[in-house]
Amino acid sequence: MNRRDLVTAIAERTESDKKTADAFLAAFTEVVTETVAAGDPVAITGFAKFYRRETTARMGRNPATGEPIKIPAKKAAKITPLKGFKDAVLGGKK
Repeated sequence: MNRRDLVTAIAERTESDKKTADAFLAAFTEVVTETVAAGDPVAITGFAKFYRRETTARMGRNPATGEPIKIPAKKAAKITPLKGFKDAVLGGKK
């Protein structure tokens, strides 16, 4: 499903026009992106949690040679599916 299909599906479910659904989707994306970029997580109960994860610099080991190497600090965007979403997609498997 691409953006166009998603906008159409939202418009049908909410009984609104595609322009309104597209504006909603764009606003949702902007708000989630801005909030996570600021360092705050966004959790939508039963769906997903969006957050930014920061790791510190650390020492690691080259698996091929066993030689110690420095691993730099980094930031990563993460999305974790929550229980309600996983249950719906996986058919209630535990």
